[in-house]
Amino acid sequence: MEIKVLLCNCKGLCESFKDVDMNTLPFEIESDLDVKYSVLHPQLCGQGGNAVLADALGASGGDTWIVVGACAPATQQKLFKKLLRNAAFDEQQFVPVDIRGTDNEGIEQRLKAAVEGVLNRAEEGAPMAAPAPRDMRQ
Repeated sequence: MEIKVLLCNCKGLCESFKDVDMNTLPFEIESDLDVKYSVLHPQLCGQGGNAVLADALGASGGDTWIVVGACAPATQQKLFKKLLRNAAFDEQQFVPVDIRGTDNEGIEQRLKAAVEGVLNRAEEGAPMAAPAPRDMRQ
C-alpha cells in the first residue's frame, strides 16, 4: 500500500493559511508520516492543479490512497469527482482533509489522523474504505 499526500494553499491568498509555512510543510509530512510523497500545488482546483491530481491518480495502483489537504472535504469531493471518475480511481481511497485555520503542527496532526486511519484498516485486514470525510476545522 502507498499513500500520497497532495496539499493546496488556495493560491496563498486565503486568510486561513496565514500561520502556515508551506515551504517546509511537505518535507515535515514526508519526514514524520508513512507516506510515499507529499507535494504542494497553489491551486489544486485550477487547471494546473487538476493536471497534478490527474497524474497522481493515473499513476496509482489499486493499493494507493490519495490524501488531499486543502479546503472542506465536501468541497473537495465536488471539485474532484470528475477527475476521480475519469481516472477510474476508487473514490473510497480518496481522503479529503480540511487543513485550513491552523499552523503546520495542526495540519500535520490532521493529516496524521487520516494516514493512521488508512494504515489501521490495512493492519486489521478490514475492507479498505476511507474514513468518512468531515470538516476538521477547530
